[in-house]
Amino acid sequence: MAKDACLHVPVLPEETLRYLAPRDGGRYLDGTVGLGGHSSRILAAADCRVLGLDRDKAALSLAGEALKPFGEKAVLRHSRFSDFATRLGELGWETIDGALLDIGVSSLQLDDAERGFSFLRDGPLDMRMDATGEDTGDRASSAAKLVNTAPFETLREIIAMGGEEPQAGRIARGIVSAREEKAIETTTELAAIVAAAYPAKWRARAKNHPATRTFQALRIAVNDELGELRSFLKGVVPRLAGGGRLAVISFHSLEDRIVKRFMREEATGCLCPSHVPVCVCNHVPSLELVTRKPVTASEEEVRRNARASSAKLRAAEKTAARGM
Repeated sequence: MAKDACLHVPVLPEETLRYLAPRDGGRYLDGTVGLGGHSSRILAAADCRVLGLDRDKAALSLAGEALKPFGEKAVLRHSRFSDFATRLGELGWETIDGALLDIGVSSLQLDDAERGFSFLRDGPLDMRMDATGEDTGDRASSAAKLVNTAPFETLREIIAMGGEEPQAGRIARGIVSAREEKAIETTTELAAIVAAAYPAKWRARAKNHPATRTFQALRIAVNDELGELRSFLKGVVPRLAGGGRLAVISFHSLEDRIVKRFMREEATGCLCPSHVPVCVCNHVPSLELVTRKPVTASEEEVRRNARASSAKLRAAEKTAARGM
């Protein structure tokens, strides 16, 4: 386990450290600690403490091995990142000096066929970040349940919105038709159904497997990833100390748009519509943008780590006037 943790390389490691800017005596939140790659760099860069959260118990165990050298400076909890306030309360941390999210599916999850995240490996349709179901209290809330019980319109909307899939209607119809014959239970079954629903011309032109967007959409829905992100962003800014940094790494446009819009709004004064002559919202900026555009991986990093190719990092700093 320790060997795997050491081999794990987080995306945008140097850039993340630069924009998070950890300092001695600081308290930092790593909402998606994964295998501990980013947290280990934060702890090595400054004499500080890190609270690492993750919904995946397997990843959390590996993170514990990777962060052992830092002793009590690293605190790990099995938790959704949207529940960070509860975890901070347990430590008695009123404020934090920085917060990091590295959103997405890790290679640990993708490579485990039993987790059901990838259509490249035959396994049960699961896709839960927390395979135990402890973080939701529902052990049955898997992709299989969604695929086999959701109405056509619900499936179509999930695939269209979460996957930005233009063939969402055809795919949803194909899923509903297939499950009338038998329950859809495995990743390869679902991938074949999606591929069959694609028009032949689309399949011929597709750069990726036809099931790519559908699997993304189902994973997002199963784990309420966008809702989790919105909840975290809304709640974390009030907990940042003045000058504290917020850094978020996203991997697809839906996440990045949410982060971009949130940070820009929080860094803006008046939010009134343009047709309103006098400001009535009285909005006071709580953040200052540190990155005006998303930071992306260098060609060298992408060569070393293909996962970094779609990563986008955005960072902002809590304004001193609004610091707690």
